[in-house]
Amino acid sequence: MVRIKAHELRGKSKQELLGQLTDLRTELAQLRVAKVTGGAPNKLAKIKVVRKSIARVLTVYRASLRTALRSKIAEDGANKKGKSYLPLDLRPKRTRAIRRALTKEQKGKKLEKQVKRAAAYPSRKFALKA
Repeated sequence: MVRIKAHELRGKSKQELLGQLTDLRTELAQLRVAKVTGGAPNKLAKIKVVRKSIARVLTVYRASLRTALRSKIAEDGANKKGKSYLPLDLRPKRTRAIRRALTKEQKGKKLEKQVKRAAAYPSRKFALKA
């Protein structure tokens, strides 16, 4: 079995991905039987490649499901008046600090006291000699 590349998998449909996944899993089962019965060394080395291929297929499959869900939720959110909340696994990851940071609107807000002081004591303007 040749190593499977993720970019090749992204073009495939869900059914093709699931079919490939079952093929890889049966191959892995056969290789494990060969390992127990004392198979050739090249078969034993192939186990790692097949396991990694299974992981790649599952990763691409899960990513395609997420993108489909995101687009479906975005369409449903556009139809409703209020904003719909995204499930945690569909939200952008970023970093913990960025996720907890204030929004631009929150940063720009001022207290009532600050607004009154700014109105009472505006910043001075000076005429400069050229």
